[in-house]
Amino acid sequence: MTDIDTRVESRALDSRQAGRLAALFVEFLCTGTAPEGLFTEDVFCDLSLPQWRIQTKGRDQLVALRTTSHPCLGTVPRHRVDVTDSGLVVEFEERWQDGGESWYCRELLRADVRDGAMSEVSLYCTGDWSPAVQGSHAREVTLLRP
Repeated sequence: MTDIDTRVESRALDSRQAGRLAALFVEFLCTGTAPEGLFTEDVFCDLSLPQWRIQTKGRDQLVALRTTSHPCLGTVPRHRVDVTDSGLVVEFEERWQDGGESWYCRELLRADVRDGAMSEVSLYCTGDWSPAVQGSHAREVTLLRP
């Protein structure tokens, strides 16, 4: 017996629909405002951080979580979207300025889609990398890809 949630029916998106939702999600990250059609009103969010986990229910709570945890707006210099049987996965990086310093994080979003909008999202975040952490990483690790 497993704990796998079987409530989600297979209803794969096509790549165009997934790309549209990913673009709306990137817009949300960059503006702090959720575009119309991105989330269902009752969207459930499960955010995992390096040493913390937070859940919200409803569009307004998810937006509030984002704006309180990331009050500084930034950019998403790179992202990738993949279609799943129940929605999409978006791998992305964020960069922003805070206190005159450049910050960075890498994240992964897995979203179930209902009626063309994200209805359940799981977000996994590396945590916010300060300039000191980024510098240490650059000195100690040689990445094979950006």
